[in-house]
Amino acid sequence: MSTAKLNGQIALVTGGDSGIGKGVALALAEAGAKVVVNYAHHAEAAEEVVKHITDAGGEAFSCKADVSQEAQVQAMFKEVFKQYGTIDILVNNAGLQKDAKFVDMTLDEWNTVIGINLTGQFLCAREAAKEFIRRGVDDTRSRAAGKIICMSSVHEVIPWGGHVNYASSKGGIMMLMKSMAQELAPHKIRVVAIGPGAIQTPINKEAWETPEALNKLLTLIPYNRIGQPEDIGKLAAWLASDDADYITGTTIFSDGGMTLYPGFADNG
Repeated sequence: MSTAKLNGQIALVTGGDSGIGKGVALALAEAGAKVVVNYAHHAEAAEEVVKHITDAGGEAFSCKADVSQEAQVQAMFKEVFKQYGTIDILVNNAGLQKDAKFVDMTLDEWNTVIGINLTGQFLCAREAAKEFIRRGVDDTRSRAAGKIICMSSVHEVIPWGGHVNYASSKGGIMMLMKSMAQELAPHKIRVVAIGPGAIQTPINKEAWETPEALNKLLTLIPYNRIGQPEDIGKLAAWLASDDADYITGTTIFSDGGMTLYPGFADNG
């Protein structure tokens, strides 16, 4: 493992078994954190992430929980405290899509996405914040009492037809993050969000798996490349470190310029 800015800190990454979550878990471990890899369904994938970390000299374990379920979230945090004693960093990453045209979208499709993507972030952040407030600042660990990183999306600001449940969840995450940051700042708890653009993960495979699909996608990205999970992982590790101690209540976009609305580059 590399010399690190997160040595001695405990990080929980929800949905850490694949995609962006995996990239974040690996980056936090490389920065010296002990990492709890949460998963909902794919135990083997989570264990592969744990093995990757431990083979490189780090510490990690996996923990199953559906973040939309309060009892499972509370049980997960009890397990984190049992294994590691406390927590310093929460990365609220777990998320999914259930896409449909608005008029065809079922209530179950709406509720499932809102439940995982938004309610899950509320439930996990609440448990983490309780522990941060209980412990307070330990300046041998960090200048902050705790750090909460909410995984949002460019779709917290860019509307997305055919995905109203997903876009609504991400818009909700933005205001959840800001409101938590405002309320928790006096406790020296930092709350920030990351807004990824198009990242090459299984959730959006159809958008990049063929040259034609990728070329179409790149018309939305001025920087002309698709993002990788490590792009987000490196940003998360930095945001969790004391180098970012004065940053709270904002979304940092990592999107190759997607939020620049490239359709207007040639005068619209």
